[in-house]
Amino acid sequence: MGGRDAMQVEVKDIAKLFEQDGYLKPFEREIRRRHGVLQDWLGKIKDSEGGLDQFSQAYKYYGLHFQPDNSVIAREWAPGARDVYLTGDFNNWHWEAHPFKKLDYGKWELHLPANADGSPPIKHLSEIKVIIRNQSGQLLDRLSPWAKYVVQPPKEANQGVNYKQYVWQPPVAERYQPQHKRPARPKSLRIYECHVGIASQEPRVGTYDEFADRIVPRIKKQGYNCIQVMAIMEHAYYASFGYQVTSFYAASSRCGNPEQLKRMIDVAHANGLYVLLDVVHSHASKNVQDGLNQFDGTNSCFFHDGPKGEHSLWDSRLFNYMEYEVLRFLLSNLRWWHDEYNFDGYRFDGVTSMLYHSRGIGEGFSGDYNEYFGLNVDTDSLNYLGLANHLLHTLDPEIITIAEDVSGMPTLCRPVSEGGIGFDYRLGMAIPDKWIELLKEQSDDEWNMGNVVHTLTNRRWMENTVAYAESHDQALVGDKTIAFWLMDKEMYTHMSTLSDSTLIIDRGIALHKIIRLITHALGGEAYLNFMGNEFGHPEWLDFPRVGNNDSYHYARRQWNLVDDELLKYKYLNEFDRAMNQLEERFGWLHSGPAYVSWKHEGDKIIAFERAGLVFVFNFHPQQSFTGYRVGTNWAGTYQAVLSSDDPLFGGHNRIDTQGKHHSNPEGYAGRSNFIEVYAPSRTAVVYARISD
Repeated sequence: MGGRDAMQVEVKDIAKLFEQDGYLKPFEREIRRRHGVLQDWLGKIKDSEGGLDQFSQAYKYYGLHFQPDNSVIAREWAPGARDVYLTGDFNNWHWEAHPFKKLDYGKWELHLPANADGSPPIKHLSEIKVIIRNQSGQLLDRLSPWAKYVVQPPKEANQGVNYKQYVWQPPVAERYQPQHKRPARPKSLRIYECHVGIASQEPRVGTYDEFADRIVPRIKKQGYNCIQVMAIMEHAYYASFGYQVTSFYAASSRCGNPEQLKRMIDVAHANGLYVLLDVVHSHASKNVQDGLNQFDGTNSCFFHDGPKGEHSLWDSRLFNYMEYEVLRFLLSNLRWWHDEYNFDGYRFDGVTSMLYHSRGIGEGFSGDYNEYFGLNVDTDSLNYLGLANHLLHTLDPEIITIAEDVSGMPTLCRPVSEGGIGFDYRLGMAIPDKWIELLKEQSDDEWNMGNVVHTLTNRRWMENTVAYAESHDQALVGDKTIAFWLMDKEMYTHMSTLSDSTLIIDRGIALHKIIRLITHALGGEAYLNFMGNEFGHPEWLDFPRVGNNDSYHYARRQWNLVDDELLKYKYLNEFDRAMNQLEERFGWLHSGPAYVSWKHEGDKIIAFERAGLVFVFNFHPQQSFTGYRVGTNWAGTYQAVLSSDDPLFGGHNRIDTQGKHHSNPEGYAGRSNFIEVYAPSRTAVVYARISD
């Protein structure tokens, strides 16, 4: 910080931070110091580039660019290279025929004039490679880090498995032009986490066009208003779920070409869906010939050299966030997906790992603030995340950013102007862990209601959380979805509406519904569901790999199950839709936190108020209660607006949804009124006030 006293660093709205959490006050110096580092970077970028706006559009400078006269300019950043060349179909693969000119700061540039007939020297879909001569004189073939379109050769071509770069410069008439405006940013975010490749019912990779035409309408019908799309950034290893990125500027070609992805996003917008990209800037694939690793012939370039540049658990490379050109590459990458493809926001993968490289993935956090403001925090990563959020929210205030963070770091989801890191939401990652723990390790009558409430409400004040009962993590091979933990092999034999019900299926359907509703209503300020889990998709996810003979059997979604009127999956699907529609009507996700008035261990009942609604959950495996008192601060007449016991949802129809419940002005459970309700075992009922 150039000798400045950290306490003198200007943080515009830091007072708001301490108003919300006085326990942060002892760490004011460190908060100001971190903010000062960010300001220093912004100042440096402004002095050298004119500002973050220009700095974050490097994709207009680097890579391959066709000029108005049809000449082509290619630029790369390869600081460790002795020489750089461009080769490909255009020069019959003569590796050294077209050398780049060396510029300052590790930059290289090549001008290719137009052909004699005025046509460009490189054609659309022609294959190219960057050739690097390292310091020992060895020639190495690479893909450009700025490649927009890379494709794996088909097996029958016998050309190996490495991806190839193809020039993406289609004729103007073939470029997709968006037809629809982006929908307004949702006040209540109901996220459908999805993967285009496994969205196909057939045992193969699904396509962008299929997703747009077949899956987007399903998502809209279910009442979601946002999709979070995984595995878009190109990744050579399909089974990595998109988390081992090899080409950061290329959309995955398994599912189609760039224009088809643009159409998919446009169709989502036409259906009122916000579209978030699952962005992976926490690490990168170790692939060399078709990845970023050792691009310039050295072990550093985009990454730290030595152990600091290796993620041993993920077997991947770690970015050097203090390198000027690395910041340019990553910040421009965020802007690229927004400007080129019209993504509306980002879910940042691996934030906890970025911030705490010294900790194991599963290593817990005690909540001691010294953990968050001490020496074990990687402040380079922290600075990058602050810059990224500052850029994105300055570029477009409607952008949404979500942090995959399990640490609970204070200020992560507060604005940069307050000294925060600037995310809009963090994932409530403790919630799915709690549900799996209960289902795996405890019988129903052992569930502790206070512990359930604590897990669902234990989040930082004024820092938004995305609640979810399960995500893609729980669906992966080696784990089980909630539906499979609940019903397991009986899902194969007893999900027909024509067959006799079993205790296991009855219990499974009942708990699947109330687990999701209490998570939705109590767990956060946004809600997330992974594709297929809304209807209890059986089995697990397992991508084609050597260990399963490259099978796609478990790398797909069996939509036929939920579409079959004779199967009970439809009950879970209908409840999921009704739950989302009720939230749309009353808006509990953006109405402030719930007030929990009741959590009774013996009765296994939890009751709370939120958004003018009264929620009553009975987790008891056998016992039902008549005339059960539930406190409320709002006097009036109440009626059930959602019952998990409704026959439409596979319930037993024990709730009279037409019944009226008049409040009693006597205080109860710390509230000024109460109503009396029937609470059947393993049900959730939501009551709304229909009159004063």
